[in-house]
Amino acid sequence: MSGLPEPRLNRVYRLEAELGDPLDVGDVSQGRRRIVPLTGGAFTGPELNGKLLPGASADWQIVLPDGTALGDIRYTLQTDDGALLYVQSRGVRHGSAAVLGRLARGDDVDASEYVFRTSTQIETASRHLAWLNKGVFISVGGRGPGGVIYETYLVA
Repeated sequence: MSGLPEPRLNRVYRLEAELGDPLDVGDVSQGRRRIVPLTGGAFTGPELNGKLLPGASADWQIVLPDGTALGDIRYTLQTDDGALLYVQSRGVRHGSAAVLGRLARGDDVDASEYVFRTSTQIETASRHLAWLNKGVFISVGGRGPGGVIYETYLVA
């Protein structure tokens, strides 16, 4: 058998999402449960552009005692031509205690100071975008005051 090909990353879109006030459910068996609504935003990419649909988008987080956030991020996008995309990402945001403390206070922290990565699945009924249903995606995230940015890549 010859060597396996090295994976390549192709950017699919960059989503800049606005965040609503988190709902703090409290301490549960896995950690502190928070639900953070994604209340609006837009995405742009080489082939896809559109908006985030509020009311169908949130991050169901578990925050561990050391400040690490485990995300179950589910959001709905609508392309400029009307196609709907259901996106689900599972991932982790971690860093030093000092950096996570600054993030928790809502400070503007450069994304290079912490790790925010997800594995992402995308579903759509659009025939034109059916390739999204078969893709393997990863996302890199960054948290800012009042918002979050996800850049999502197809692993080729």
